[in-house]
Parts: sequence; C-alpha cells; structure tokens
Amino acid sequence: MSDLAPTTGGGAAARTDGDNKYKSVQQKLKTLGTTMDLAGNELEQLLRTMRMNAQRAEGLAVAIANAELDRKFIEMTNQVAVALGGAAVEVQKLHETAQEVSGLATDAQRTHARLYEALDDIRSSRPERTPKPGFFAR
Repeated sequence: MSDLAPTTGGGAAARTDGDNKYKSVQQKLKTLGTTMDLAGNELEQLLRTMRMNAQRAEGLAVAIANAELDRKFIEMTNQVAVALGGAAVEVQKLHETAQEVSGLATDAQRTHARLYEALDDIRSSRPERTPKPGFFAR
C-alpha cells in the first residue's frame, strides 16, 4: 500500500468575504502563496512516490516474465507501470502549476504592497474616518 495519507492540516482556504482592506488583501495573498507552496511540496512527494512505484512495477513485470508466468500477468503489470508513469506526468504538470501560482501570489502581494502600503499607512494613522467608496461621486 501507499505511505501517503490525506492531510487536513494543510493551508487554510483564504476567506472570500468582501473585506478588501489593505491588510486583509495582503493576508489573503500570503495565505494563497503559502497554501500553494504546501501543495507543491505534497505534489513533489507524490510524484517521487509514483515514479518509484512505476519503476517497481516495471521490475516486477520483468521478474514475472523471468519466472515464465502467464503472459496476461506480465501485460497487466506493464499496464500498471505505464499508467503510473502517465499519472506521474500529470502530477508533474500540476506541481509546476502550483509553483507558478505560488510565485504569482508572492508577486501580487509585493505589487499590492508597493502600490497601496503608503496609502494604508496614511489612512490608518489619521484619527478621522474615511468616507465610504462612492461618497464623492454624488
């Protein structure tokens, strides 16, 4: 059997509330990046395990052939090896996508901070309340 077990302690999903304040957006982007990093690590582990199992299945098919067992067992074992190899290719793509999303989330967090951190500092430090959006449009 597999040593992999489902985990529930991974990164928490980012809230999708309507809170678009600077610090809230920064936290959501950080959570997204961290979650994607964790997913990337788990996918990398899965990829290694799948490749190892595919190689073991290939070796088993050779051993079955050397033992001169029925041809159908050799073919079934080879099919398992091919299926694991194909699945590993798709997991590799998913791993690369998780890494890309993690990087993009970090870039978005930096860009957001560069654009809005100074404004947030000004707005947060003054005692007066800021009007709601659309107040001056009337």
